[in-house]
Amino acid sequence: MQLSPLVQSFVLHFGEMGSRWGINRTVGQIYALLFVAERPLNADDLVDMLGLSRGGVSMGLKELQSWNLVQLRHLPSDRRDHFTTPDDVWAIMRTLVEERKKREIDPTLTTLRDLLMARPQSDGDAHAQARMAAMHDQIELLTTWYADIQKLETERLVQLLSLGSRIAKALEFKDKFLVLPGGKKGAAS
Repeated sequence: MQLSPLVQSFVLHFGEMGSRWGINRTVGQIYALLFVAERPLNADDLVDMLGLSRGGVSMGLKELQSWNLVQLRHLPSDRRDHFTTPDDVWAIMRTLVEERKKREIDPTLTTLRDLLMARPQSDGDAHAQARMAAMHDQIELLTTWYADIQKLETERLVQLLSLGSRIAKALEFKDKFLVLPGGKKGAAS
C-alpha cells in the first residue's frame, strides 16, 4: 500500500528525528505511521507500507512496547496482533516523559546519591561532591515539580502551559507586596 505524500513526509521526518531522540529510524517511522493510521495496523501492514524488513518491524514494535507507546489490539476474525497509539496526545507525552525519567533521570539520581554518600579522599573529591550536590539538588527540584505536574488533570496542565511567561509576571506582581503584621498587605519598600 502506498502512503500519501502527506503521511510519507510525516513518517520520514519522524524516522530522521528518531536518531536525535535516542531511537533508531525504523522505530521512529513505525511510531509515526501507527500514530496517523486510521485503524490499528499489524506487522505485515507495517512491512508493506514502510518497505521495512519483517525483523526490523518486529524489533521496532518490541521497542515501542517497552516504552509503553503502543497498544496491542486484537481484531475479530484476525489472529494477528495489531498495534495503535493512544488517541490522547497528552497521554502519549506523559508516557514518554515518564519513561525517559525512569531510564535517564532516576538512574542519575541514584548514582549521585551514592557518590554523595562516599567520604571524599581529597580536596578535589570534596569539590567534585559539592558540584554533584548542586546537580543533585537541581534534578530533585525538577523531579518534584514533575511529580506535581503529573498529578494535574490534562485540562489544568494545558491551562498552566498556556500561561507561558505570564507566570513570571504574576510572581513579579506577588513579590511587590508584603504581608504586614496584622495580615495587611502593603507595598514592598
